[in-house]
Amino acid sequence: MASGKINTPRQVLFASLVGTTVEFFDFYIYATAAVLVFPSLFFPASNPASAVLLSLATFGVAFFARPVGSALFGHFGDRIGRKRTLVVALSTMGLSTFLIGVLPGYAMIGVLAPVLLAVCRFGQGIGLGGEWGGAVLLAVENAPPRKRALYGMFPQLGAPIGFLLSGSVFLLLSRFLTQKQFLTFGWRLPFLASALLVLLGLYVRLTLTETPVFAESLRRSEPVKLPLLDVFRRNPRELFAGILVCLATFVLFYLMVVFALSLGTKALHYSNSRFLTLQLFATLLFAATIPISAWLAGYGRRSLMIVVTIAIAAFGFAFEPLFTSGLGGAFLMMSIGLSLMGITYGPLGTLVSELFPTAVRYTGSSLAFSTAGILGASAAPYIATKLAMNYGLHAVGYYLTISALLTLVGLLLIRETKDEDLNAPVPGEDPAARCATGSTALPRSTSSNASCTNSSDSARASVSGWVCPAL
Repeated sequence: MASGKINTPRQVLFASLVGTTVEFFDFYIYATAAVLVFPSLFFPASNPASAVLLSLATFGVAFFARPVGSALFGHFGDRIGRKRTLVVALSTMGLSTFLIGVLPGYAMIGVLAPVLLAVCRFGQGIGLGGEWGGAVLLAVENAPPRKRALYGMFPQLGAPIGFLLSGSVFLLLSRFLTQKQFLTFGWRLPFLASALLVLLGLYVRLTLTETPVFAESLRRSEPVKLPLLDVFRRNPRELFAGILVCLATFVLFYLMVVFALSLGTKALHYSNSRFLTLQLFATLLFAATIPISAWLAGYGRRSLMIVVTIAIAAFGFAFEPLFTSGLGGAFLMMSIGLSLMGITYGPLGTLVSELFPTAVRYTGSSLAFSTAGILGASAAPYIATKLAMNYGLHAVGYYLTISALLTLVGLLLIRETKDEDLNAPVPGEDPAARCATGSTALPRSTSSNASCTNSSDSARASVSGWVCPAL
């Protein structure tokens, strides 16, 4: 980097955390409003059940926008850099959220209201599609090799923190406003206030420099012209496996926070404030298990993910008996589910990003995550609602179990990545050019020889087959 400035660990970790916290806060306030507010304000009131399903459908729109955002922001993130791309992604998400807060309802503009809501929701999805992958890379590509899982957990912590903030805001509004005040203007306040959080996130990220791993990649070779095409051509196995690896995580989380809220307040008739309070306490376990899982992932990401995925599959069979055994059982169900969520979510970003080479890592990891969002998260509340209505709540548990089995298949398709060299040359790259860069971030040999050697008997050469001299 021309300026010579180096990002400090505190800068990197705070920037990766605050950005995803803002993004997930924006995302979750929509999820909460989609259950509590939008069915009555943005859709015809003649059929309440249909209004709920239509509202959940707009919730799913963002997940179909995510791959578009992943391809768009991934393209620029892999070509011009992580930092600038992340700033634009956060701005896109923030503007879309703010606009939702000023939209008129169905009673004022009719069918145009849900159309505009869906457009803004699409904008949220575009922003989040570019945010997650970039935030993970910001942490992982600045991390010491043995601490990548610990650094990579900070963007993941943005999910429970964002949910805690959004849930707390709605809980306070429900406590201090009447139902009429809440539906008239109260629900808009979190969407409007998100602008302040976006400004904080932008300020923090603008103070950073580019990640050293990406800067090294640019010094070594020209950026890939079409990262999306390159991922499909060179890394189809990693992309397919990455999608499956993320699948159960999405299904589990959105069953716990969206479907559970809808079923608990609509079908089981728990009060909004009481059920939101239970969710918030269960989310503390989600937050607490993320650093634990990140520490364990230092000993092996894949093995940890296999164990927790089997546990998620088993949890699917306990879903109905726990949820229907009273408020205490519902709380236990969400506590177990969100604890498992934290264990699987903590190492997920690090694992998926390590599957792809630096030149296409932003595009590949973002696309895997966002595509899994379509298959898992966007459909989960809708499918679960239909399954519960037509076959009973036990079918929802089976749906979770099947999702976990698919994730297990994905985990069996990938390698252990904890010892991967993020600067390893890709096929076709000239190893001599790699040494010529003079990067100290690459694996080093103890030799003082000035040339690169192909050292098949070296432990370091097990990653790339090449060892560069210490510089």
